[in-house]
Amino acid sequence: MTDTPYFVIDDLTIGYHKVPVIRDISVKVQKGEIIALIGPNGAGKSTLLKTIARDLEPIRGKIFLEGRDMQTITYRELSKKLAVILTERIKVELTTCRDVVATGRYPYTGRLGVLRGEDQRIVDEAMETVHALELAERDFNAISDGQRQRVLLARAIAQQPEMILLDEPTSFLDVRHKLDLLTILTRMARKKNITVIMSLHEIDLAEKVADRILTVKGDTQFGFGAPGEVFEEQAIRKLYDIEDGYFDPLFGSIELKKPAGDTPEVFVLAGAGTGISVYRKLQRENVPFATGVLYENDVDYRLARLLAAETVSVPAFAAPDDAVYEKAFETMRRCGRILLAGDAARTPNAPLLTRAKAAGLVVLDAKTEGWTL
Repeated sequence: MTDTPYFVIDDLTIGYHKVPVIRDISVKVQKGEIIALIGPNGAGKSTLLKTIARDLEPIRGKIFLEGRDMQTITYRELSKKLAVILTERIKVELTTCRDVVATGRYPYTGRLGVLRGEDQRIVDEAMETVHALELAERDFNAISDGQRQRVLLARAIAQQPEMILLDEPTSFLDVRHKLDLLTILTRMARKKNITVIMSLHEIDLAEKVADRILTVKGDTQFGFGAPGEVFEEQAIRKLYDIEDGYFDPLFGSIELKKPAGDTPEVFVLAGAGTGISVYRKLQRENVPFATGVLYENDVDYRLARLLAAETVSVPAFAAPDDAVYEKAFETMRRCGRILLAGDAARTPNAPLLTRAKAAGLVVLDAKTEGWTL
């Protein structure tokens, strides 16, 4: 990467009929970067992509591509640099999927739009890249939304652009094809140095695939930076106005709110990842629970701090002392019922399990399929 940005948005205000949707957008993007655009519904993500694609005129500010004002680049020249996949359905009649992909080659053909042998090869390669060759002779209007998305991506690839804009490209795809699409885009960015700007609803995917994240909310740019900077727990809470739930930036997971009630009914002996499925089952059944003893660098602790009514914990690598064990045991006695998640001997909880059994407390094995309280 060079210090000179490939793509620049400078003090941009966008909207419809001179009415602003987002004001004061300023970002700099290097060639080959993947930029994810996230924010609440109606925040203007699609409007920004349409403005970059020159479907909409900016209200104020400029957009530069390789140092040139994009408004001064001819459409023919721009079509060789920029490919666009927006959410609007393209309307075609009696057109095969291969014909749709072939339109990606039109910027390179003469006035008659006749494809050469080289163009045909590029079309086939593009369809093979997105695993769509089997759709080649199918009517484009007769395939599923997910298949249509793959065909449109193949068209963009056949265009051989330097930059691709995508509006919610994963929305109609199953898990396998979401991963396929993002893998393809990542490979194109890394191997072919293609810049990718896309809006995503799945913030966990945005966190994993993007080099940088642009967030928008209300009528402003909310943030722009590396995923580790943007995906901070409180920032995502404010971005989406989350009240009934949580976002964990470490795992990129959305969690529902904790069970109602401050008095735990069950104590979960957990640790080393054994408690996660138990915590979530208790959350689904709206059973308030306590858990421990957990190291604060344990994956169980990451979820327990969000879902448990009480969590008995110790700092990472610190040995629990007598006071910690006493606190955990008193909490277990108040709960009356105990769930053993995993092997207590592999966590700091072996002494607690022994003491609980000696005191006659009810200990259920959470590893038993179909356990009930």
